[in-house]
Formats: sequence, structure tokens, C-alpha cells
Amino acid sequence: MSDINNVRPNFFPNSRSAQDQRIRKSDGNTGIQRNDQAKAKEIAQKSQGHAKVNINEGVKDFATIKKAVDSAPEIDREAKLAELKARINSGDYQIDYDGLADKIIEHGG
Repeated sequence: MSDINNVRPNFFPNSRSAQDQRIRKSDGNTGIQRNDQAKAKEIAQKSQGHAKVNINEGVKDFATIKKAVDSAPEIDREAKLAELKARINSGDYQIDYDGLADKIIEHGG
């Protein structure tokens, strides 16, 4: 297989072909070639009113929840789990059936 950078289109800014394109420019501009003003204006006119995106409320809610979860501090439960495993293995762990039933009813399960 040949070098993968040779098959990438120029829109990958770090590809070898895009880098070569920047080097080959003779006008002293090191940036990637952009649309001229007339083409940019034409594109803006054609997309006017058509570039509208509607985001579902469920997706917005999920994004809000994800941000809250990501910003919450990490909780380390290893010590509690190790203690529970030890109690279960030793036979000292007793299930609180009334508490379990209350939790099931409380959470609608």
C-alpha cells in the first residue's frame, strides 16, 4: 500500500498534498487557498434561508445532562464495593428487604 497521505484530498490541512500546496504558492501567502470575494458572496446568497438547523429538544436535554455529568466530580466507590464484597463473601451481609421494597416502590420499579 502506498503512503496514505498521497490519497487524501486537499481539505485535510495536515496532509502532505495540502502542505505541498502551501509551499508551492508563489504569492507569499502561506494559507490554504480560499474562495474569492465574488464566489463567497454567491455562496452566501445561495445558502441564505436554507442553512437552518433544527435540533430536537431531546437532543438538547441530553447535551445539558451530559455537560452536568461531565462537570461533576469523580466518585470513587472502590472502598465501598470492596467492603460489600468482603461482607457478602464472609456471609455477614444481610439484605434489608423492607428497604429494598421501599426503593423499588419509590423508583416506580
